[in-house]
Amino acid sequence: MMSSGFASLFGRVVTLRRLELISFVHSCVYAGLLICAFVLSNPEPETFVLGLTHGLMWIGMSIVCIAATRARVVPFWLAVCVAVLGGLGPFIGSLGFIYEFRRRRLAQSLTR
Repeated sequence: MMSSGFASLFGRVVTLRRLELISFVHSCVYAGLLICAFVLSNPEPETFVLGLTHGLMWIGMSIVCIAATRARVVPFWLAVCVAVLGGLGPFIGSLGFIYEFRRRRLAQSLTR
């Protein structure tokens, strides 16, 4: 279990909006990798750099999203989208962040 002090600090540093922005960057890197690999006939070292960047971003996003679930920053289903499906296509995680952000905004406007 995360201590409440750490979870509070973690929640101030790791926000839904920041994770969403990083997820969009990850999706752009992945799109660049797909373009290099399949459209531009696999140029090196570009494909290697984009592939390595995608892999490292996926690992980092997975770890942070799992911790963010424990700190109640993101819901469990969103962490699963990022951690499980993000290795194959981070677009699903980006769409999940958009959905969750809009869901929270709607819920907030309904409580006013």
